[in-house]
Amino acid sequence: MKLGAIAAVAAIALTGCAAATEEPSASDFETAMSTPTTITMWAWVPGIEQQVALFEEAYPEITVNLENVGQGGEHYTKVRTALEAGTGAPDVIQLEYQYVPSFVLTESLLDLAPYGAADVQDQFTPWTWSQVTNGDAVYAIPQDAGPMGNLYREDILAAAGISEAPETWEDYTAAAEAIKADSGSYITSLSGNDAGAFLGLLWAAGAAPFTYDGAETISVALTGAESQKVIDYWQDLIDRDLVAVDPSFTDGWYQGLANGTYAGWLTAAWGPAFLQGTASDTSGLWRAAPLPQFDASNPIAGNWGGSTLAALSTTEHPIVAAELAKFINTDSESTLLFATEQFLFPTRTEVLSAPEFAEQESEFYGGQRVNEIFAEISETVDTEFEWLPFQDFVASSFIDTLGKEISEKGDLTAGLAAWQDAIVTYATEQGFTVQ
Repeated sequence: MKLGAIAAVAAIALTGCAAATEEPSASDFETAMSTPTTITMWAWVPGIEQQVALFEEAYPEITVNLENVGQGGEHYTKVRTALEAGTGAPDVIQLEYQYVPSFVLTESLLDLAPYGAADVQDQFTPWTWSQVTNGDAVYAIPQDAGPMGNLYREDILAAAGISEAPETWEDYTAAAEAIKADSGSYITSLSGNDAGAFLGLLWAAGAAPFTYDGAETISVALTGAESQKVIDYWQDLIDRDLVAVDPSFTDGWYQGLANGTYAGWLTAAWGPAFLQGTASDTSGLWRAAPLPQFDASNPIAGNWGGSTLAALSTTEHPIVAAELAKFINTDSESTLLFATEQFLFPTRTEVLSAPEFAEQESEFYGGQRVNEIFAEISETVDTEFEWLPFQDFVASSFIDTLGKEISEKGDLTAGLAAWQDAIVTYATEQGFTVQ
């Protein structure tokens, strides 16, 4: 879609918009929340009707029509189609962090700051808050996140003479060598079919591959020094057959986690629960640790995954829509449910430190307090990482460029350059100013 066409969608989306531009008064809020009203929310989190029920209990005059219209691309396509048609759009949507800029570009999101969102900033980890804001504007409320860490098979490492999780990437290389020599296992698989995981590794290296000004200007710096450092590191491991390059979330990959082909998985905070279902027969053998570091004295984590709730600018009930997004992600009972029953990794500092969450001991991970480990990791996620307003293209072009080189054990530097070129070409064709 050309930039002009995107702007046209924005114009359509804003037609009939009833959203106020000034902060509503206490009286306005009271009237809105006590007037019988039905609003619609599109979200895919299993069990989120529990959080909706808490909201409806707090505001008995409000009815929330909750719908799951799909996940990932299907969800976003339906949202954008409804906005373009000028009818059928929900009031509130679930929105992954990397897609916030694309909806900001089309002016499809209600600025929640006038509706009290700015007042809850200190409840959230700084990096998640930076993902949903632009200047003074607040475009969504963080719901869950995926700070990245290292899940590893303690038994496989111990058999290779490794008593602790690798602290640095240099340690990780040494561990990969020892594991391969001892058991023939790979320390992990670097997959070429998931841009999110690789971008998380760039994030953890301090790279800033993208910037977006919220309008029409972007920058693409995928081939910068920090990114190249990551590329050179993994090129070495691939060339020496110390890591697998199997596509993730496939039958073979699941089997690799379960049968010891991989001695570890560099994954996000949602990974520990996921792995328990994937490799249940290996209970007690796994452990969790932070990602290895290039500079152990200055630990940095990346993020992979997570989402928010945002109100669309087309809503006829902006006060109610904003309050729904805010309530579900700030109410203590609601957010603790997300963490302890729905296994979403929390973004609220209150939940991150809550004993019910942080002090859980996992039998699968040898009694470790895995949540506590990832809560500490979350404190080190870089706040400066940004996304482009066409992140779906960024993800798909990764598979055809750098991802292809990874999968074929080819030239990762050439793949990185091809990825950058593809993004710049696409952005230019869409009418963006590329720096």
